[in-house]
Amino acid sequence: MKKIALMAVSMALLSSTAMANCPAVTVADSKGVGAGQYPQQYELAEFETLANCSLTMSANSEMAALNGQIMGNGDLPSLAERLPAEPLVVAPYQKIGAHGGTMRALSNANEAGTSDFLSTRHVNLVRYADDLQTIVPNVAKGWKWNDDYTQLTFFLRKGHKWSDGAPFTSADVKFWYDHLSMDKNVFEKPKDYVLVAGEVMTVETPDETTVVFNLPSPKPGLLAHFATSYAQGFQPKHFLGQFHPAINSNADALAKAAGFETGYEVIKAYYGSSDWTDTSTPMLNNPDKLAQLPAHTVPTLESHIVVKESTEGRHYVANPYFFQVDTQGNQLPYIAEQNELFINDNQVRLLKLVNAEVDYKAQSLQLADAPLLLENQEKGDFTVDLRPQISAPAFSFNLTSEDTEKRKVFGDLNFRKAMSHAINRNEINEVAFFGQGEITQYIGFSPAPSFADPKWLKYATEYNPSESRALLDSVGMKDTDGDGFRELPNGDQFVLNMQFSTQGIAGQVVELVAQSWAEVGIKTTVKEVTPDEYRSAQSSNKLDVGMWEKGQPIAIVLGNNELWVPPYENYFGHRVAMLWAEYIDSNGAKGVEPPAYAMDLIKDINAFQSATPGSPEAAEIGAKMVEKMASNLLFIGTVKASAPIYHRNALKNFADFKTASYEYYRTYPYRPTQWSLEN
Repeated sequence: MKKIALMAVSMALLSSTAMANCPAVTVADSKGVGAGQYPQQYELAEFETLANCSLTMSANSEMAALNGQIMGNGDLPSLAERLPAEPLVVAPYQKIGAHGGTMRALSNANEAGTSDFLSTRHVNLVRYADDLQTIVPNVAKGWKWNDDYTQLTFFLRKGHKWSDGAPFTSADVKFWYDHLSMDKNVFEKPKDYVLVAGEVMTVETPDETTVVFNLPSPKPGLLAHFATSYAQGFQPKHFLGQFHPAINSNADALAKAAGFETGYEVIKAYYGSSDWTDTSTPMLNNPDKLAQLPAHTVPTLESHIVVKESTEGRHYVANPYFFQVDTQGNQLPYIAEQNELFINDNQVRLLKLVNAEVDYKAQSLQLADAPLLLENQEKGDFTVDLRPQISAPAFSFNLTSEDTEKRKVFGDLNFRKAMSHAINRNEINEVAFFGQGEITQYIGFSPAPSFADPKWLKYATEYNPSESRALLDSVGMKDTDGDGFRELPNGDQFVLNMQFSTQGIAGQVVELVAQSWAEVGIKTTVKEVTPDEYRSAQSSNKLDVGMWEKGQPIAIVLGNNELWVPPYENYFGHRVAMLWAEYIDSNGAKGVEPPAYAMDLIKDINAFQSATPGSPEAAEIGAKMVEKMASNLLFIGTVKASAPIYHRNALKNFADFKTASYEYYRTYPYRPTQWSLEN
């Protein structure tokens, strides 16, 4: 009887304690474990409670060797010392993966066409889940707003570390804001997203794991910004701060010892003077000084860190201190290394995809590429998915052209209407998009919110060459020399120079539009250039026509006003009216004064961002914004269609994307840290 009683006690103890091994929970098979607060992921304590288990952590067996490739990293401590006390537990889509392998990818060139691959290792404070509706924790384990959206508090993970093992704390967020984003020696002009209606926020750090953003006025979309932006809301104070004179009084002396004149020069060598998180490292920009510097690249919180860089490509290894684990306790990422090859020739890229020399690719692929890829997917053992895009090819005219006669014409709304009516969008849809696209005007939001009057989606999109010719006549553009092409109103020859990059727009679309314009008497020249050449010409106000995909969902607009303020996007996007931007930035001292509607749009976007999302006030402001953007044809929309997403079948835990979307940061919602390679 005594033995039976002891056995009963033992059974009771077993039933009341956690299981030693946790169930292998995946999205496909929950193993009976309930959902957490957020989809497809758990905080550690939450998972252990729901699964009634104690998670045992396991590392990649290759990690010591990978760590040895990271310049500046010391010997590798135990996994328990590397993981946060509160790691993020991730449920893989289909299966628990195996560590190892090298993922191969293509980009166009350094800082060109790289966002797709960057997104596979990207992290920020929060992210969008794959429903593209729900914001979930990532670097931050949680957040809260005050009642009027003027204070946003983030809660960080205790024990989180940078890729070199240094602690990641709230001080790194404050350093990013106060000493990088707001320092004119780093950014000549603060980015819009670090401001609220043009005013500065303040950042408080009550303790190492709490960050408080105090906003001068409401901006509910600030959280959405951190969920979508490549610009991370933190930088390593322990590393960059040693070269910042406000942090270290010996910063300049330390910089001189490394072969630089000032600490700011070192910061720019590592961090750059851009918020793009994929800028060149000292390995490329300052190879002669690399031996004197403390590391190849800035420590990161991302899943992989670059260890080699050249003009041909980059190589990355897994971050030994990455903060995520799977439901079996395996530290992520599964994939040990990444290799990025730079190839700007679209045909060469396609050949490599057909030959299955790449594991994943979406950026720069156009619907016109789909037939070739689909034809070869079985033979190459890869999959091509066609997914709708948020953006669409758009055209703009340089409203502040250095050629004053062209500027007069481009600035005439009748000219822009004429050029819009001259575009045969049905032909573009049939020829370039196989009849699968949707004709649409650019309205500033994509997809169209409920407050957008549907009429603006079709404004001036009707193919009407007769109307186009009449409008061009009214502008004073007539064929005065009988060569079949119109001259400028002053009689000068008019040639529309159309430079494009296949990263931003399909060449077939450009050719079709040029042909349509020629049919109403507008002479054009079409030339393909590299993304860098296109962006350089755009930045220096040298383009006649802007040609790039354009469109942003309301989630982006709520946090970033750049699509509504001249030049209407950033260096990497579709901009126009560069001298309007110069006028605004200089408070009228330089540049060209924008028209009243452009100044009104600046007021509107600030008011829209301060309004409660979904409220009648927000809808009223948003409707006005749509009308002003569409009716003035700052950007001329064409056809919104789908685009290919390519992956080798050996790449596991690959989810169906809802969109082919730069706007939601490509792979970021689909958790590439849990991708694995089977061979």
